[in-house]
Amino acid sequence: MYIPVANRVEDRQKINAFIHAHGFAALITGQSSGLWASHLPVLLEESAKGWGTLRSHMARANEQWRHLESGQEVLCIFYGPHAYISPSCYVMQHTVPTWNYAAVHVYGIPRLVDETALKQIVTETTNKYESSMPKPWTIPLLEREMDAMLKAIVGFTIEITRVEAKFKLGQNRSKEDQEKMVNALEQATDCGSRELAQFIRGQNKEA
Repeated sequence: MYIPVANRVEDRQKINAFIHAHGFAALITGQSSGLWASHLPVLLEESAKGWGTLRSHMARANEQWRHLESGQEVLCIFYGPHAYISPSCYVMQHTVPTWNYAAVHVYGIPRLVDETALKQIVTETTNKYESSMPKPWTIPLLEREMDAMLKAIVGFTIEITRVEAKFKLGQNRSKEDQEKMVNALEQATDCGSRELAQFIRGQNKEA
């Protein structure tokens, strides 16, 4: 990924927090037949040594899981809020439009897991997203019903080998332009622009 110095993020804690918060990712694999991509909920298991491990699952009917048997490096893209930025957002308007966004590319070596590990992935994924619900749902299936459901999906891990993080948030603009841009995003009618504004405000607080 092309990352200008001003947009590069190397803080591991910040990157991990981004992955946890934006866990719906695109898994991309390459084979002789071409590129494949699936959109999946992905868990990050942090580690004191190295970057850690990604864990996820997909439908057994999805042929992409067979690509994971090769042990070849794969790419998982986590994407955050993004929005079109008009020059009208700036104090200095003699410029061109752009698109601001945040994204993290995670590379690693995949490995298929057994049914016990798959069940844990499914349970932890459900618990993660149910925890924010007003009335969290719990899995009501009997053991034999759960086992039958698990046969329809495939679980896998990705041992992370490298990470690229890019937060393109107008860091190359003046402080006045940055503030005016965020104000414009906050007043926009689309939720994507407002989410980006909230994200930028959060990054500024951490700085």
